[in-house]
Amino acid sequence: MSGAETLSLPNVRTVQTRSPFVRLTELLADLKPGQPPINLTVGEPQHPIPHFVGKVIQSSLKEFGRYPPTKGNDHFRQAAAQWLNRRFHLPRAMDPENEVLVVNGTREALFLAAMTARELINKRAGPPAILIPNPFYAAYVAGATAAGCDPVFLPARRKSGFLPDLDTLEPELLARTVAIFFGSPSNPQGAVADRSYLDRLLALAHQYDFLIFSDECYSEIYTTDKAPSGMLEAADREFSNVIVFNSLSKRSNLPGMRVGLTAGDRRFIKKFLDFRNVVAPQVPGPLQEVAAHAFEDEAHVEENRRLYKLKFDLADQIIGDRYGYARPAGGFFLWLDVSAYGGSEAAALKLWSEAGVRILPGGYLAHLQPDGSNPGADFIRVAMVHDQHITAEALHRIVATLQ
Repeated sequence: MSGAETLSLPNVRTVQTRSPFVRLTELLADLKPGQPPINLTVGEPQHPIPHFVGKVIQSSLKEFGRYPPTKGNDHFRQAAAQWLNRRFHLPRAMDPENEVLVVNGTREALFLAAMTARELINKRAGPPAILIPNPFYAAYVAGATAAGCDPVFLPARRKSGFLPDLDTLEPELLARTVAIFFGSPSNPQGAVADRSYLDRLLALAHQYDFLIFSDECYSEIYTTDKAPSGMLEAADREFSNVIVFNSLSKRSNLPGMRVGLTAGDRRFIKKFLDFRNVVAPQVPGPLQEVAAHAFEDEAHVEENRRLYKLKFDLADQIIGDRYGYARPAGGFFLWLDVSAYGGSEAAALKLWSEAGVRILPGGYLAHLQPDGSNPGADFIRVAMVHDQHITAEALHRIVATLQ
């Protein structure tokens, strides 16, 4: 898929699947940076990894000589379940045996989840659909399309709090929906859904029998006093129709480890495990041990959150009220309105050629709506992943350039 412009299946709309980062590379290919480059495109945390990583891997090296179970070893699943129990106000404790799986990061899991949903949820009201927030994480669209489902894009604009407007969903669409991808805190806007929103979404899922794939990998990076609610908190005691995905990439600054969790509705978990037993690689045992220790430790997460808060303090001071900026409730991106500067592509070109700042055009993170509009076209995404010094320098350059 990496070399294809689009991916198309019978009876499914042709959908753009090219990486936004590849598109940005092409956009800037003939330009030299106007100043020493600072890359703020990729959401790759630059904070220190937890101190215990090397020691845990060293102590479990022999596990590299064994095939690990696809579902995850006992230590990982118990640690992940206990973390979910501590972190969220759940209707009951998670069952680590039947409701929690280890996965190779969340991107692979989100992609394969769409195929499992297509098999698990039978719809006869029309072509099966998967609902996707717009802007979106590219794996959502790739998964929906590969599963032979119609990807239906739900605009997440400022007027709806940068979340999909649930009131606009027509019964005819919901009747053929097998799943919805949903993120809170959202990427790229950093919007956090309150409990009433989660309750409404769950009610629709129960009424029309579709799955909620809640992408919560930014759940531990927030700037408010209260931690964001998780989708499992709104679920019934069986976690019916709810599946959450989380990882250690953002929470623990371990994006290169590629370890995450999937948890929730045991009907889905069982079928997903059967599918992954055939098509997905197992997660190495030593990495599962590191992940288990990471879920058991909150000190490094609190320090991580403190460092992000300091950088958002810088954004408050340097950006101020420019570009429609508002301190996001969660995540580590700025979502800045550059409509006054020609839109996201024009701003990306200007910032690179004049300031050496590389940002991601919001238009590359979104799909055209039926009316021809692109919900991300007026915005740029700025990843606040570097240290305070580099972050401050980059923000000052953005302000000096976009005058």
